[in-house]
Amino acid sequence: MAKKQETKFEDRAKNEMREESEDKETKNDDVNRQEMKEHDKKNEKRKETNDEKTKEQKEIEELTQLVKRVQADFENYKKRVERDKAEFTRYASKKVIVDLLRILDHFDLALKHKENKDEFIKAMEMIHAEIHNMLEKEGVKQINAHGQKFDPYKHEALMQETKEDADDNIITEEFQKGYMMHDEVIRPTKVKVNKKR
Repeated sequence: MAKKQETKFEDRAKNEMREESEDKETKNDDVNRQEMKEHDKKNEKRKETNDEKTKEQKEIEELTQLVKRVQADFENYKKRVERDKAEFTRYASKKVIVDLLRILDHFDLALKHKENKDEFIKAMEMIHAEIHNMLEKEGVKQINAHGQKFDPYKHEALMQETKEDADDNIITEEFQKGYMMHDEVIRPTKVKVNKKR
């Protein structure tokens, strides 16, 4: 009987060990499953992170390309503006030169008649009028100064005098005519100004 009891104890011990072993295997399986789930989650997170990095890299590359295109467009624009500006200047001066050539022709004609004083004077008056017309077409106007009140923006005082019959700060004489182009003074009139004491 002792042997039977021993066998029972052994069987029970074996069963308990088998159950413990099965429990351990089940726990190990659960732990393994849990570890695998965590591993899968980490892989998914890595993949998402990599996808995000790839997406960010694509965006960076697209923006870099856009910046390069915009920069190239701007450089082309600057070159085109410079070219247009140079072309405009060339053609603007061409127009003035054509007008000057016409005046030069008048000078040549006047010089052919320099022996005839009346014809020469008439030709010079025509040239003078032609120059004034050309300037007016370009927006240049003469500044009228004589008898006007002195304006430091339009006039340059070279001399002063004291006249009792003239008001203070009035221009009494013009030494050199001044000109405005549109609304800007391009040369002030050089004048003599009356100053009362």
